[in-house]
Amino acid sequence: MTGSLQIKSGKFYMVLNSTENGKRKQRWISTGLPVKGNKRKAEQMLRERLAKEGWTASSGEAADIKLSDYIRHWLALSEQRVDEVTMQSYRALAERHVLPWAEQTVLTLAKTDRRTLQAFLDEKGRSGRLDGKGGLSAKSIRELKTILNQTLNEAVREELLQVNPCTLLRLPPKNTPQAQFYTAEQLNTLLAAARDEPLYPIIKTAIVYGLRRSEILGLKWDSIDFENEVLTIKHTVVKVYSTVEKDKTKTKSRYRSFPLLPEMRALFQEQQAEQRENARLFGKAYVKTEYVFCWPDGRPITSDYVSHRFGKLLKKHGLPHIRFHELRHSCASLLINNGCGLKEVQEWMGHSDIGTTANIYGHLETQRKQAMAEKLAGCING
Repeated sequence: MTGSLQIKSGKFYMVLNSTENGKRKQRWISTGLPVKGNKRKAEQMLRERLAKEGWTASSGEAADIKLSDYIRHWLALSEQRVDEVTMQSYRALAERHVLPWAEQTVLTLAKTDRRTLQAFLDEKGRSGRLDGKGGLSAKSIRELKTILNQTLNEAVREELLQVNPCTLLRLPPKNTPQAQFYTAEQLNTLLAAARDEPLYPIIKTAIVYGLRRSEILGLKWDSIDFENEVLTIKHTVVKVYSTVEKDKTKTKSRYRSFPLLPEMRALFQEQQAEQRENARLFGKAYVKTEYVFCWPDGRPITSDYVSHRFGKLLKKHGLPHIRFHELRHSCASLLINNGCGLKEVQEWMGHSDIGTTANIYGHLETQRKQAMAEKLAGCING
């Protein structure tokens, strides 16, 4: 079965095509949605309908099924199998890169071969950025390949294809970006510069505890035990298309607790007092949530704002550019430089793999050796 959207009398219709006893049958089903402003809703209804009715293989059917239609079918199936954040990522990559290409080339499953897929990935590597500024990263290319691979694996599973043409695709090598760190002196300079910024308590929490952005924005008041002086990571907030709140962390290693340091206790209590005062001032307009970090009207602060504002803050004060996430790396480097072992740092940071912690240690060793070499060269030249 294949499906597509058609317009009739100003409304979207789902057109379902199937083959029975060698004869093709077509059904038109109204979505009830006006065309204007409802394309995404109509596409979602089509995906759900196809997933509900199922795809049945018949002789030669792969020659009739458009690759773009089957990708949508796979997306609909994936919604039942993966979490919301992963699903948003799949959909974003598919809608921005894979589907436009598949629709433009009018490929069918039967005509999708390794050379065609390789040409697509190579082109994305050269000039795939939507802003026209070059190619996609190696990581993004691998993510596109994952979507194609899983889609075509599903076609093999449903006996529409005998083999997955993604086999033996050449991918760009993984490029692990060099981690950036702030020294203790730079971190103190940053805190002084941000002291009057709304972002200050978020920045300080990132530095002191080395939390991920999703963990900081996911902090709720039930995460802070003032009586027993413990901070526990229980919730996360992530955004791809829309904000997703999770009452859990991705892995067990990320569910961890920290001592509530006196300075952080004072910071959180100040946040709490401000929220009470803002709730009084805004009255019925105040948005009641349990989040520690929010705007004066109670709305939670978004991940987009944190990253954008952090970059502007560094530029304003002439500080070296780092990503917000690299405050977390800076915390890890401080722990290592102050004599903490790799296992201890791994547990503090919530790294599921100690190799991640070791990479930070290795980078610090490289920095130390570079500094030693420069000193030696200075002595010799002098």
